[in-house]
Amino acid sequence: MNPQFRLAALIAASLGLLLSLFLVLRPDDDKGAAPTTSVEATTAPSTTEPATTDTEPPATTAPKPPDVVRIRITVPGDTAPTVRRFSVTQGRQVELVVTSEIADEVHVHGYDLMGDVAPGQPVTIAFKATAPGRFEIELEQHALQIAELEVRP
Repeated sequence: MNPQFRLAALIAASLGLLLSLFLVLRPDDDKGAAPTTSVEATTAPSTTEPATTDTEPPATTAPKPPDVVRIRITVPGDTAPTVRRFSVTQGRQVELVVTSEIADEVHVHGYDLMGDVAPGQPVTIAFKATAPGRFEIELEQHALQIAELEVRP
């Protein structure tokens, strides 16, 4: 078979396939409306309200944030930990859970909160993040910063 004929046949077949796919997959132009996006609701539909046929997706609300922001920090005994940074919104309840292979006192600067931690004895410090700013969390006697807490207004 002639190589030029083979190339022309391949191009014609490709164009035919592309045209077929376009015709099958193109959006409906009958209504002139843009395609709509479907949003799945998280609640059961109401049986008292009639179904709507609007082209706009239904309004949704953001999921409710958890009641308590739980921050877990683990301090290894053999090396200095990487200082992790955490961020919460002002007014949120915070629960700081520190596990450490070093016995010491965990101190949340700015809030002046403290709790003893030891190997096998984690400490939980719970508080409301009322003051905005950046606050160091450290092992007090070792002067070892283990985290930084940012409270955003």
